[in-house]
Amino acid sequence: MRFDEGRERVNQTAEISARSWWTLALTSISVFMVSLETTIIALAFSEIGRAFPDSSAATLSWVFTAYNIGVASLLLIAGWLADSRGRRKMFQLGLIIFAIGSTGSGFATTTQMLLGARVLQSIGGAMLYPASLALLLPAFPIERRQMAIGLWGAMGGLAAALGPSLGGLLIDGFGWRAVFLVNVPFAISCAILTPLKIAESKSDDMPTRVDLIGTPMASLGVGSFILGIVQGRDWGWTSGRILLSFAIGTTLIVAFIFRSLNHESPLFDLKLFRLRSFTVGNVAAVFFVASFFGWVALMASYIQNVWGWSVLRTGFAMAPAPLLSTVLSMYFGRVADEIGNRTLLLVGSATGLAAMLWLVFTMGTEPDYLFVFGPFSILLALSMGTSFAMLIGATMRDVPPSQFGTAGAVRTTVFNGSLAVGIAIAIAIVGSPSSPQEILESYRISWLTSAGLFIAMGVTILVGYVNRTSAQTAASQS
Repeated sequence: MRFDEGRERVNQTAEISARSWWTLALTSISVFMVSLETTIIALAFSEIGRAFPDSSAATLSWVFTAYNIGVASLLLIAGWLADSRGRRKMFQLGLIIFAIGSTGSGFATTTQMLLGARVLQSIGGAMLYPASLALLLPAFPIERRQMAIGLWGAMGGLAAALGPSLGGLLIDGFGWRAVFLVNVPFAISCAILTPLKIAESKSDDMPTRVDLIGTPMASLGVGSFILGIVQGRDWGWTSGRILLSFAIGTTLIVAFIFRSLNHESPLFDLKLFRLRSFTVGNVAAVFFVASFFGWVALMASYIQNVWGWSVLRTGFAMAPAPLLSTVLSMYFGRVADEIGNRTLLLVGSATGLAAMLWLVFTMGTEPDYLFVFGPFSILLALSMGTSFAMLIGATMRDVPPSQFGTAGAVRTTVFNGSLAVGIAIAIAIVGSPSSPQEILESYRISWLTSAGLFIAMGVTILVGYVNRTSAQTAASQS
């Protein structure tokens, strides 16, 4: 079949039903809800610390990382359950559990209760991510799929945009507990509408019994590494406890790889990495996610502690870049259908690098919002708009439909693991400096680290990713 004939044929099947738009809407709301937790909690970090004064900064950092490690531990199990038991069923159950965890977080009276509720939230989040993507992809024809992913991914950017300002309003008006409780009505509403508006789907090719040990083993390994990174300053980088943490982490991850290679039905299907686009997309995502979230998790604390701004003012200060990126992401999702992902991802890495370097050379201890955050917001918005959704589309491009849930779970496992590691590295670099100048110097090292990660992302895409438009992908599969 000639390419023009394939493109003409797939364009004739590009009609999108109302049920498809409902699928996009409900899955996008779930992504918005889960993504909101990242930026909104970053703004509440100082308030939570004041609410639990007996807990150290290292302990409170697990409010971030416990959730992300929990999600990473269960994503692949959730992806297999979604593909084998029903994607809509797992999606709805994930919404309910997420709502319960959010409620528990909002009413926690101790650090232990808060961390426990965050783990429960992570179970719901783990069920939502792979099921939502697996429901979305088959709902749209191949040549419109990048557009759908662009809109779905843009909701993460919108959450990042609204997170600081919404978090500021909620914390200022109702306290830090409101940043958790705001999720509850969204989750309940989506859980009610899901069986009415989304069609059930599953794969008939999934094994009935799989390896349920290997993936949690890897997550415990990552958690052990993060423990060593976070506690390195307090315990001493050469102390026995830190060296033991890194040794345990290495052992568990090596054992996970060996088990996945030799088990007849591994949850983390390493065969997916035979797809070049899947491998390169995931590697690039590691660098992007660790860089971006290492910045966003701590920036609010810098503005409040060094510039002396209020929570509300800080929230609105951080909002412009993610808000602009939401609009750009929706546009670039359509562009990716026409030109592929490669060029856009190279733009994302270059503008991300420029944004971090701008912070390094312009940020000071005295407030100067227009000079610092004006150019920075534009550069960061371009990076987010050409990276978040584009990395998802690039990674999932060649995955067969029968493995949408599993591959989506693998991708999100990599995403959340990278997020947790990125935040842990940033916290370890910044430490606990005392004076504003010391704080600035430690943050500059963190921003330079993020800049290096953006360079690594660009090199990965430039060297490893083979470009293909949506029409070419559709024609090759016809």
